[in-house]
Amino acid sequence: MDNGQRNLLGEFLRARREATSPAQVGFLHAPSSRTPGLRREEVAMLAGVSDSYYIRLEQGRERNPSAQVLGALARVLCLEPDAAAYLYSLAHPGVRPRAETGAVDRVSPSLLRLMHLCPNTPAMVIGRRLDVLAVNPMIEALYEGVTHFDNCLRMIYLNPRAADFYPDWEKAARAKTAQLRSAVAADPDDPYLHGLVEELTVHSEEFRHIWARHEVRTRGNEAKELRHPKLGDLTLSWEVLSVSGTGQKFVALTAEPGSDSERALRELASTVARQTATEAAGSSARL
Repeated sequence: MDNGQRNLLGEFLRARREATSPAQVGFLHAPSSRTPGLRREEVAMLAGVSDSYYIRLEQGRERNPSAQVLGALARVLCLEPDAAAYLYSLAHPGVRPRAETGAVDRVSPSLLRLMHLCPNTPAMVIGRRLDVLAVNPMIEALYEGVTHFDNCLRMIYLNPRAADFYPDWEKAARAKTAQLRSAVAADPDDPYLHGLVEELTVHSEEFRHIWARHEVRTRGNEAKELRHPKLGDLTLSWEVLSVSGTGQKFVALTAEPGSDSERALRELASTVARQTATEAAGSSARL
């Protein structure tokens, strides 16, 4: 195991300390010449531990912080629930069950049937490694022309049109990168995930920068903006359902009733229906 893997806890603490501003913790009159983020001694003071103890945590020389210390650090570093759970998993890696390393993601036939029961709603299945495992025709039409659609991270970092497709590209990239960090924490020995991180590190300077922030989150319900080349700007709600026992997510995209985005989805559904009917007629004629 390399040094980076051995000291993931220290790397995470350092990254989140440097990303936490003094104002976030009530230091309103910090010197203007200071470096960004909190100092180690400030984190130690606010968390109620000694300077030397906190330094040992960051350096990887202290590996068994108590739940009380972890809770205090999560509070000081303003960690959201996903990031706090990630912090705990780094300190106690044997506590949380991990996914089966190297296991292949397979979508069950019943889930595929459910996805195709939504002909007017873009829907897809995302795997635990953020691979796109299955899509319905509405998703195919919505993401038409988007390359590297096999994986959410590849799509946003390696697709040259990603910045056009996502009006707020940085927000989308940070969210997906934080989800990847969570996936790696759930299965830290998965060679596929390590290969994905390595690929993105080599080919994307933006990924290297955002990955170094050590932000963590799981995929949840949220509103996202997309810019479709034919439909224009869309605001869609991503409804995410966890598939029990698989780590997979069933994702459906909906729009606010009466909105321009809802009208655009209806237009897209009509186009997809016409294409499907034309293809079916062509197949019948060949029989």
